[in-house]
Amino acid sequence: MRSITTKRIVAIGVFTATAITLAACSPSSGADAEEASADLSIGSTDLSDVCPATIVIQDSWYPQAELGGMLNLIATDYTVDAANKSVSGPLIASDGYAGVDLELRAGGPAIGFTPPVSQMYQDATITLARMDTDSAIQNSADLPTISVFAALDVSPLSVMWSTDYYPDVKSTKELGEALAASGGVFRYNQSSSAYLQYLIQSGQLPESVVDGSYDGTPGNFVASGGMDSQQGYATNEPYVYENIVTDWGKPLSYELLSDTGWDAASGYAIRTSDLAAMSECLAELVPIFQQSTIDYFAESAPASALLIALVEQYQTGSIYDQDVIDYANEIMLSEGLVGNGSNDAVGDYDGERVSKLIDIATPVYTEMGSSPADGLTSDDLFTNEFIDPSIGF
Repeated sequence: MRSITTKRIVAIGVFTATAITLAACSPSSGADAEEASADLSIGSTDLSDVCPATIVIQDSWYPQAELGGMLNLIATDYTVDAANKSVSGPLIASDGYAGVDLELRAGGPAIGFTPPVSQMYQDATITLARMDTDSAIQNSADLPTISVFAALDVSPLSVMWSTDYYPDVKSTKELGEALAASGGVFRYNQSSSAYLQYLIQSGQLPESVVDGSYDGTPGNFVASGGMDSQQGYATNEPYVYENIVTDWGKPLSYELLSDTGWDAASGYAIRTSDLAAMSECLAELVPIFQQSTIDYFAESAPASALLIALVEQYQTGSIYDQDVIDYANEIMLSEGLVGNGSNDAVGDYDGERVSKLIDIATPVYTEMGSSPADGLTSDDLFTNEFIDPSIGF
């Protein structure tokens, strides 16, 4: 269980509001971006002979701090397509221009809530899609994917509750007991209901206290006075509810979903059938992703400026400012959502963890009518062959 008080912001990559404004208000035009790519000198890594001219990444939601490592690669020269909720630019690795462009496409509301894996299978121009391990398991029979880079070792998805209303609750199981006694409910979004079925089946939440009406807004939680609880992201809601939702303004406690046993990583995957054709590209590209993750947490200012610009130009309707970004970055590091894991490399997958989740999730998905592939193993879902073991925090 985590209880976070967030009045004091831990600044990671502090920079001035003036710098943010200047960077956010001066994206390249499409023509300028093409000219910039043509004029750039390619550094020591040249992807132009082995990768698509534009590497397209389909995300699962609007840009947030969790996308920082990818935004970092185009933060110095970018073009925003606000209508289609995408941003692109020359891919600038730590050793210079890599000879290709990178395009980042927003997901969630931007694509009618189509899952990234479904979008990737519908659109051949998409190179990689955001992929959580549990989603990869669920779709393994009909939409198989191979994950090649774990941007987050642990998903930030959490079970959250009011610290004041339930001061003695330390876990999801204790929350379930407290909700049953108080008459409160746990609200979740039905589009991500598999983990909820796991919490019920494992005895951590009574079925009588679950409510599938969560729509991402704080209204029902605030109206309950804290008697109800809900799903959320450890990198977002604890800060936003305490500091930005003026009708609430109090701390939240949370338990990461991974700590309940539903232990998913979150990264980027290709279509399984593309693995052979993409191997040369990925061997050069994945280490760039690794290094950019390190670089982002060392100096987040350029990517943060781009992120703030995108939130404004995409008109997401959410408040996502530098304070929220700093909080998210601090939580990603302090909670081990991003890091080296059990070795010295960032971005690799733990086969034992993936296998354990397959065992847990398979009966859940089977009961839900979306059975995973027969005989599914962790080797079917990820590969670490493109990870550079020398690149880590």
